[in-house]
Amino acid sequence: MKISDAESVVMEALWRRSPLAAEEIAAQVAQPQGWTEATVKTLINRLLKKKAVAAAKDGRRYLYSPLAARADYLAQQSHGLVDRLFDGRLAPLVSHFSQTRKLSAEDVAELKKLIGELDQ
Repeated sequence: MKISDAESVVMEALWRRSPLAAEEIAAQVAQPQGWTEATVKTLINRLLKKKAVAAAKDGRRYLYSPLAARADYLAQQSHGLVDRLFDGRLAPLVSHFSQTRKLSAEDVAELKKLIGELDQ
């Protein structure tokens, strides 16, 4: 399932806490994004059609919960990025970040630790 950048903002709100009503989602995401409540509701409807979220009736409103797991979304997005920009290879991605000085000392330490764990 493809989730757009805008839809992912709504999903992040639901991954943080759910279930939420449309108004609660809008209260979290609309103002920082410069969106109206109607825009948020449109995004929710798109996510419903994609079966990324579920809706449960709660009186006169609906409460929304994610059906897609955040870990699955992250895996899809990260694999897509590596495939699109680095021919499916992770080493060129890391190399790119090291060449553009986007790796902190903490990042380098974590990468060394991960490589050490892989070697074992």
